[in-house]
Amino acid sequence: MNINKESIYSSETQLRVRYGETDQMGYCYYGNYAQYFEVGRVEALRKVGMTYKQLEEMGYMLPVSTLNIKYFSPAFYDDLLTIITKITEQKGVRLVFEYEIYNESKKLLVTADTMLVFVNKSTMKPTTPPKEFVDLFFDKK
Repeated sequence: MNINKESIYSSETQLRVRYGETDQMGYCYYGNYAQYFEVGRVEALRKVGMTYKQLEEMGYMLPVSTLNIKYFSPAFYDDLLTIITKITEQKGVRLVFEYEIYNESKKLLVTADTMLVFVNKSTMKPTTPPKEFVDLFFDKK
């Protein structure tokens, strides 16, 4: 995981830790972070101009093939979290996202990366991403 490498695109999303996402100690349950990363991904794509829904309507899906997380400090109930989502690589069928989650004090809580794979919705086989998606990030020369 190399969160400092150059990104193709970066976006910020905020969400608040809900009571039901915490354990008896008031800590945000560790398993919720994967959902927070998904919120970051979905919103990053929306901000750049293509939603997951549009990709699916075009016949593509993006399942996660790997997830790596490093926890530094817990989030607590009612914390307002900032999720920084970066697209750091698009190579062939693979799309790599990296994440940082901060609390309101700007303390780094978690870093992570995911690799997603473009698949054909009908066959569920890996496929190259649609041109419309690639054109959002790369020079169209």
